Amino acid sequence: MKLQKHIRLLTLVSIAWLLFWLAGLPDYYQQYSMTFMIIFDLIILPPIWFIIYRSAKHTKPGRALKVCLWWSFYISVPLFIYDLFYCGFYLGHHASFLTKYWYLTVYYIFPWILFPPTGWFVERKRCMKLESLKAYQGS
Repeated sequence: MKLQKHIRLLTLVSIAWLLFWLAGLPDYYQQYSMTFMIIFDLIILPPIWFIIYRSAKHTKPGRALKVCLWWSFYISVPLFIYDLFYCGFYLGHHASFLTKYWYLTVYYIFPWILFPPTGWFVERKRCMKLESLKAYQGS
């Protein structure tokens, strides 16, 4: 990816983090029940996945997996760093913020589980479509 796309992705996830931070005030979502947070995570995960899927689908052939890996990185690493500074250092939870704010921690892990297979699936689907087209033209 070009530098401009990296900057755009970092900007997008940074804005998203800031908006989620604001929405979580005053206690960074600690004021809600575990059930609510599970439902909240389950509600926001599909739209995020769909954005990644569409992004991968609109790449050049052979690039979908790379794009999904970059999305995995940008959705997990910068957000982890922001949460580490806010929850770990500013709020004083240190490494225990990973369990205290478990609903954040899932987003350091899930992108690496969901997005690479999505990229692989997009590429696989393209290959199957291309093979089908070649077989059709060959008959």
